[in-house]
Amino acid sequence: MNDKNKNLAVRVVSAILLFPVLVWITWLGGLPFTILLSLAAAVSGLELTSMFTAVRVPETFGVAVAGLLPFVPWWTVQDPSRTSTIVPLALAVAAMALLVLNLFRAGPLEGSPQRVAASALAWLYCGVLISSVVGLRLRFGFVWVILTFVTTWLNDTLAYFGGRFFGKHPLYPRVSPKKTWEGFAGGVLGSVLGALLVKVVFLGLPQPEGEAFRLSWLGCVGVGLGASVLGPLGDLCESMLKRSAGLKDSGRLIPGHGGLLDRIDALLFVAPWVYLWATLAN
Repeated sequence: MNDKNKNLAVRVVSAILLFPVLVWITWLGGLPFTILLSLAAAVSGLELTSMFTAVRVPETFGVAVAGLLPFVPWWTVQDPSRTSTIVPLALAVAAMALLVLNLFRAGPLEGSPQRVAASALAWLYCGVLISSVVGLRLRFGFVWVILTFVTTWLNDTLAYFGGRFFGKHPLYPRVSPKKTWEGFAGGVLGSVLGALLVKVVFLGLPQPEGEAFRLSWLGCVGVGLGASVLGPLGDLCESMLKRSAGLKDSGRLIPGHGGLLDRIDALLFVAPWVYLWATLAN
């Protein structure tokens, strides 16, 4: 078995082992799902920060804030009246604390803006975008999150095979030399089929919240088409960050997939799109 096939086998085994656990916790929803996504935000935030600076006390604080941000949607459900006032104040205090911690950080001052920016990017990229997945589950239900997962992962899967067997024309070699337009076309097919498949599977089935999945067939196509563009954009944006840092992977957490951020980069861009459709459909 060559290295490419061996890596594919490892990727498949990892996905088979992790996917059922993820679906089960997504079905549970509530606090268990929020805690899982909080851990994901912290881990991916740590991976992102580590790309650009050594992780010391200020960076650890930044990672902790990224991990706490997914609790905002959960807290909003618990106590909507306070969220609008306390969350902006808490973020303001966190920004001040991050700057003060870097003020007393040992090392040359010339690197301070880059270190602060790395932590702030972890808040936006990992904390805020992952929070949209939590909000999607708590506000709209289980199937909408599954829709996000399936459209993202089938896009990635069919793009991989489309590029592997038919890829000839580079998509954006400046950032990702291996991506091709043929792979992108396969990803479009994967996202649209994934959205339609979710509609077929969950049509008429009871959900944890007791509510039906409200999205038309045409809406499924719209979700899939948007995901087929936003997913690759999320992947390319993370590749841009890794390339600028001189890295191939964000980490080594998941065998065959690299770091957690490598696995969820596309999902982070697709989730707000699905959230928008869920808002319009409900």
